[in-house]
Amino acid sequence: MTRLRGGVAGAAAILGMVVLLTGCEGVDLPSDNEASGSVPAVGSGRAVSPLDNPDGTKPGLAAITSDADKAKARELIEKIATKGRGPKTGYDRDEFGYAWMDSAPGGIPFSHNGCDTRNDLLKRDGDDVRFRSGSDCVVASMTLADPYTGKEIDWVKSRATTVQIDHVMPLSYDWQMGAARWTKGKREDIANDPLNLIPVDGPTNGSKSDSGPASWLPPNKTIRCSYVVRFAQVSLKYELPVTKADKEMMLTQCGG
Repeated sequence: MTRLRGGVAGAAAILGMVVLLTGCEGVDLPSDNEASGSVPAVGSGRAVSPLDNPDGTKPGLAAITSDADKAKARELIEKIATKGRGPKTGYDRDEFGYAWMDSAPGGIPFSHNGCDTRNDLLKRDGDDVRFRSGSDCVVASMTLADPYTGKEIDWVKSRATTVQIDHVMPLSYDWQMGAARWTKGKREDIANDPLNLIPVDGPTNGSKSDSGPASWLPPNKTIRCSYVVRFAQVSLKYELPVTKADKEMMLTQCGG
């Protein structure tokens, strides 16, 4: 019995040293080989209302539920100008810069911080974020509370497309509503502005394509007012109109 107690005590001591050296995060087993050797990042992933997030630097897209907030949302949407959607002639994704560049010139949040836009957004909205070993930028795994479907996604980099970054106001839509006449730098800004970007379920984002709110809304109905508020915030910041049908749908989603 003495030998057994000594063995248990020794094992407990070793386990205690491991916990002290690694912390609680360190004893979690990685869910995928991609996450092996990763290190934890600080990130709450707690969604906030777009009304409390005018620059897009806070995470997620919390539901707008109170009558007072819905009134504020409608007041914001009412400010948007309307016009018909122009031709798509000449549109190309490259007209908005290469994907997820860190060098957008307009001083938008997160730019020129050494991380590409996609990783910035994964860090902003993810919970239990872990970086690739040796990096404080490249996200290897995380949990995402997807606003568009309402489901939780356990994401790892080896299955990257299960989470995509949605341009709330799609780039093709931007082009048709006036961005075709912008400077290249301004197009790079809207393509990488966190106000216009949300990590979401990949297949759901694919179903949206370049639709405006009159043609597509998130399946998660509780988030639809918040979604159109974010659409409105981008529209107003970049002085881009929306179609009359889109504006009417936006107002409807917030009780108008």
